[in-house]
Amino acid sequence: MVSFSSVIMLFNITTICWLVVISAFSVGGVSAQLSTGYYTKSCPKVFDVVESVVKSAVAKERRMGASILRLHFHDCFVQGCDGSILLDDTSSFTGEKTAVPNINSVRGFNVIDDIKSKVESVCPGVVSCADILAIAARDSVVLLGGPNWDVKVGRRDSLTASLSSANSGVIPPPTSTLSNLVNRFQARGLSAKDMVVLSGAHTIGQARCTSFRNRIYNETNIDPSFARTRQANCPSRNGVGDNNLAPLDLKTPTTFDNDYYQLLLVKKGLLHSDQILYNGGSTDSLVETYSKNPKAFNDDFVAAMIRMGDISPLTGGSNSQIRKNCRRVN
Repeated sequence: MVSFSSVIMLFNITTICWLVVISAFSVGGVSAQLSTGYYTKSCPKVFDVVESVVKSAVAKERRMGASILRLHFHDCFVQGCDGSILLDDTSSFTGEKTAVPNINSVRGFNVIDDIKSKVESVCPGVVSCADILAIAARDSVVLLGGPNWDVKVGRRDSLTASLSSANSGVIPPPTSTLSNLVNRFQARGLSAKDMVVLSGAHTIGQARCTSFRNRIYNETNIDPSFARTRQANCPSRNGVGDNNLAPLDLKTPTTFDNDYYQLLLVKKGLLHSDQILYNGGSTDSLVETYSKNPKAFNDDFVAAMIRMGDISPLTGGSNSQIRKNCRRVN
């Protein structure tokens, strides 16, 4: 015969187990519901369609790979990976595209539109814009020579965007201190190591003169010849040549590799927020490791991208949907 005290103990243990399960699904916005096989039955061709469009876009302009990767990052850091950055402004709504970190800077929206159109023709109303962006970011990295990984999917799209949040500093500016970078990433559940390895995405892409003008004219932890080279295309006067571009990785700007870290070792980081990673601080050893070990960089980058893709996904409820057009709510 089971004693009353045994029943009570069993009840308590069961209650604790359920609390653990509930807690696991509450932390990080139920990211546990994302899976790599989410579209196996509902839209098995989605990955092929996305890859085809991204491959065509990158073939036309290799810089586009970096732009799509950056678009995913800027989306995830504001409201989570919910496609909010893709929403256009309307007469009654102001989205994130005109936020300071985004205006005249983020690009690649037309590529996402093209992907969405083709995916809708194959699987109407099934695949979210947020998932398309996550898959396209992975494909961009692979097409430029970087590592591959299985993208977790199952996100839904936001009905809103937040201009104020995008302007609040959650997206670290190129003038960031090391502590600000660490804090901004930690606020999104990412470690200092994640921050350093995700910064390695700057091995591809370009930056505008306005982002690095102060560094090349006023900072001392910069190689003098490198500074002079950059000054030739970025005048010191504000408003002159603001949108002139320079590669973030001057050695191989359209190839995903670990050259970014090697350049930091010789004080040739283009942005202040790049060089601050190797400036006598707590992240120096990570930069040194990634500069010497491309496999470590690739492996850690993959792990960090997967963690970033888990930031506050929408997986159901009345505050989300599968948008038919990524630029507007249905």
